[in-house]
Amino acid sequence: MPYKNKDKRTQQIMLVVITLLLLALLGTGFLAYKYGSEKDAISIERESLAHQLGEMEALKIKLQHDVDSLQESFAIVVQENQSLQGSVAVAQSTIDEKQAAIKKLTRQKDSQIKSLKAQLESLLAAKADLESTIRNLQEENDSLRQLTGKLTEDLALERSENATLLALNATIQEELKRLTLANFKATAFRVEVEKRKSVATAKSRQAKRLVVSFDLAGVKVQYQGVRSLYLVVTDDKGTPIRANNPVQAKVNVNGQEMDIQAVKKQQTSIMENQRLTLTHELEDRLKRGFYRVAIYTDIGLLGAASFRLQ
Repeated sequence: MPYKNKDKRTQQIMLVVITLLLLALLGTGFLAYKYGSEKDAISIERESLAHQLGEMEALKIKLQHDVDSLQESFAIVVQENQSLQGSVAVAQSTIDEKQAAIKKLTRQKDSQIKSLKAQLESLLAAKADLESTIRNLQEENDSLRQLTGKLTEDLALERSENATLLALNATIQEELKRLTLANFKATAFRVEVEKRKSVATAKSRQAKRLVVSFDLAGVKVQYQGVRSLYLVVTDDKGTPIRANNPVQAKVNVNGQEMDIQAVKKQQTSIMENQRLTLTHELEDRLKRGFYRVAIYTDIGLLGAASFRLQ
């Protein structure tokens, strides 16, 4: 029994040893296969690495050549940069000078512009003044032309009126010579036209009253005594002015009777020497023009004068 057990144990051991040997053999085969595979892979990898190394060597040579070219280019660029820096310095200096000159010119230009603006404003103001003066002168010229035209018209009218006045006065003087008596005639004959409150006026629209005054001097006795005085007022054409109650009378002048139309009749005591006044309130407004005032008695004309209303 012990022997059988011993053989059985030996068998078991042998079986284990054989198993281990088989396992070792298998492991060796696997390792040999693995090593062979790895060797092939390593060989392939070595060839690949050798190829890559060749490519890298070629790339290295190319890179070295590129580096050399870049170094040469860098040297050229550095040289150009130094040259450009010098040029830039010169250019900057020139630019600074130009900018300083531009600033100076700008200041001068600004000053000139301000001066020109001031001159322009002054010229515009002077132009406005001149235009205003020209307009004023044109207006004055227009006014002067109108005034000249009016003065021309007034002068022509004045000449016409003067001619009328001269003719009227000549007629008065002729009648005075023809119709007055040598020792019974008025002197210092005066006619005044008054407005309200006894103020003298020459305006037709203001005339309200006629005041006629004259002197009688050295009147002979045969002409003295109470006599009727007639106030006759006519225009330059001899037409009597309008009166509400005109006085119609006949006077004897140098042996001839003459009809007159008076605006007033006044009984007066005639003396040798005296100053007489007759007043007449105008009933209608007189038009502008020349008028004649005459004082008659029953035996002739005492005196006459003219007046003008504007």
